[in-house]
Amino acid sequence: MSALPALRAAMAEGRPAVFVRVEEARGSTPREVGAFMLVTVETCEGTVGGGALEMEGIVEARRLLASGETESRLAIPLGPAIGQCCGGHVTLGLRRLDAALLSDMEGLEAREREAYPHVYVFGAGHTGQALARALHPLPVHVVVVDTRADRLATLPEGVERRLRAIPETEVTGAPAGSAFVVLTHDHALDFLIAGEALRRTDAAYVGMIGSRTKRETFRRRLEEAGEGALAARLVLPIGGGKVRDKRPAVIAALAAAEILTALAAESLENHCSGFALAQNECNNISVEPQRTLAHGASS
Repeated sequence: MSALPALRAAMAEGRPAVFVRVEEARGSTPREVGAFMLVTVETCEGTVGGGALEMEGIVEARRLLASGETESRLAIPLGPAIGQCCGGHVTLGLRRLDAALLSDMEGLEAREREAYPHVYVFGAGHTGQALARALHPLPVHVVVVDTRADRLATLPEGVERRLRAIPETEVTGAPAGSAFVVLTHDHALDFLIAGEALRRTDAAYVGMIGSRTKRETFRRRLEEAGEGALAARLVLPIGGGKVRDKRPAVIAALAAAEILTALAAESLENHCSGFALAQNECNNISVEPQRTLAHGASS
């Protein structure tokens, strides 16, 4: 979730506010680095994890608003200091909202977006539309590829759309570690795109919508081409087989979770870069936590 809409709205309305952000998260913690909340005298938007941790942040933020101070920092060992059973260590950074903070966050979020893994959705039909909407708020860069301009036009704002007469050409130019989801209106085109994606040994995920019969047909085609081993890496049906529901929104929800899991595993193998879920695992390092809260917070 981006902090920018809340920051911009508060700036435009002239509301005094303090931005609270998780700067460090070590061990077991309720939220990851980058989680935030925007605190005013009366309201709180967003969350850094709830419970006692969040209350410490709110109390400190309102202390800043009352005192006129511009920033503060809370280093909180969750178990010893506030009795949260997570047991990790969280550092919260607090800054009063101003133009400089907004500019800093715009730059930070731009850099973070550049590190997002790419998910290529081939096909902007009913399921492709649902999947794009499910993936859009997540920490991934969504690219929807289709041959039909009218289908691409109805995608959510912020989703990259590419009108291509030959969609499979998008596969070769994708960044390493990308996910490819194939659900076009044409089975022959599905097979062509999926084949190109499976030949990418650096793909984090290759999935295709369809049935067991479609999988078997595609497997035979690969075998006839001397590429039968590629079929082992194909996820078909997407979203797993435990929930038998063909509604686009349900398929999209299941597939989005499956794709995130694959991307997180890929990120862990590549030194935990660019993906919050995997990065949280990388933060489980052995560091002796501070034993007291920073100034101004209750213990």
